[in-house]
Amino acid sequence: MRALMISNDSLLHAEVAAQGSARLPAVQLVATRHGLRDAIERQLPEAPDLVIFDASDVEPAEGELVERLSKQYPAASFMLLTRAPQHDLLIRAMRAGMREVLQLPLVHRAFHEAMDRIEVAAGVSRMRDGRVLAFISCKGGSGATFLSTNFGYALAALADKKVLLIDLHGQFGDATLYVSDQKPAMTLSDICGQIGRMDGAFLDSCLVHVASNFGVLAAADDPQHLVEMKPEHMDTILRVARQHYDYIVLDVGRQIDAISLRALDQADSIFPVLQLALPDIRDGRRLLDIFRSLGYPGERMRLIVNRYEKGGKLRLVDLEQALGAEVMHTVPNDYLSATDSVNQGIPVLQLSRSSAVARSLADMVELVTARRVAESRGLFDRLFGRNDND
Repeated sequence: MRALMISNDSLLHAEVAAQGSARLPAVQLVATRHGLRDAIERQLPEAPDLVIFDASDVEPAEGELVERLSKQYPAASFMLLTRAPQHDLLIRAMRAGMREVLQLPLVHRAFHEAMDRIEVAAGVSRMRDGRVLAFISCKGGSGATFLSTNFGYALAALADKKVLLIDLHGQFGDATLYVSDQKPAMTLSDICGQIGRMDGAFLDSCLVHVASNFGVLAAADDPQHLVEMKPEHMDTILRVARQHYDYIVLDVGRQIDAISLRALDQADSIFPVLQLALPDIRDGRRLLDIFRSLGYPGERMRLIVNRYEKGGKLRLVDLEQALGAEVMHTVPNDYLSATDSVNQGIPVLQLSRSSAVARSLADMVELVTARRVAESRGLFDRLFGRNDND
């Protein structure tokens, strides 16, 4: 979105430019004018989509210039910034069609919410309606973190989706280590401590960026800050995340607390991860009983059997009968590929793209994105380079 900014304040100009460039699509300040008269006398050859007008220093006698400005750019949206309420000016601005009025100093969250409304009204919004997918271990060591992190990367790489992974493991979360060697600058607890700043740009700045369209929000790493995290914080984070990401993958861990429960309440699909062993089946049944007692519909539960090997004494049908739920997907026991990936902190899809576990992740992407195999050959072919002559 092309924007004209009218202001004498160079710091405000820089602040708006930074916030605008962080948006998707970006707000580009194509020109600056130092005041109303300057803006009217030096009209842009190509009308802007947006006019951001700092009215802090406007004199009462300049009120009529506001209406002239709106007529000069009749198709543009307007955002009025002011340090002190100016009743007469605001009335003129409202009459001229300026609906977005923000108080200075600029609150970033308010700026982005105003921009969301402007983009929707202008028909140029690219706001997403992301789906929340929660991975949860039925038993410790089931491999849920490996699957959630690597599936998030596969979803971004193969389906060309914008993906966010949130590590909800409390102070012992290490999801970032599975796919990156970067040290997180911010964690989930840090965000909760600054929840008033929450918007798309702030959330993006807190992530470990594994790829251009895949980021990880690290788990809280300081037990002293855990008390500051509240369930309503998760509501805010997921609301913003849904607007800016196609998929939000939650690595829930095994323990269900107030924070993870609030996240699970909002999940579109829940993936309990277990292995085909009696202890896993026992704990899986307990977990599904909890979900049923919470009123979660059965169709939201999508079982994943990890490290699956055919021919064992226990069969998938035995598992399904014991849990009263169907297995959505099995991930083969590919120990070497998975271990190499974890030890190097590189997604298995990137490290060993022809491995059995990588192929299984590609199949899972097709299942979750609800694309038929015939329609999504491109996913598999881009990964493995297959053609009809192979």
